Amino acid sequence: MAEKTRYSDEELAEFKELILQKLETAKKEYDELRASMNNTDGNEITDTSPTFKALEEGANTMSKEEDGRLAQRQLQFIQHLQAALVRIENKTYGICRETGKLIPKERLRAVPHATLSIDAKKGKK
Repeated sequence: MAEKTRYSDEELAEFKELILQKLETAKKEYDELRASMNNTDGNEITDTSPTFKALEEGANTMSKEEDGRLAQRQLQFIQHLQAALVRIENKTYGICRETGKLIPKERLRAVPHATLSIDAKKGKK
């Protein structure tokens, strides 16, 4: 039997459903991160000592910077998932861009936006 060169339409539909679920979750998390960056927190510290206020503002700035980094990573993840959906539509999903062979289903279930097989990622062909 010849080696399979692409996933069937049924298999692609299964992966599409998985990606859409992950995409929905990722977008919610991204929206929450953006909201936390833009939120003024509501914890007023105007009636406390100036030292505490400075410490609180410093911690708040660090927290917003971390949220910004997390939001950026989440946005990249969303973009990778969207690109995977395009590959599904083009019927090129699950094909390793280095070896041209199918990426195992187990890897795609764990990392649905993967474009490299484990061997290609490790530098083996």
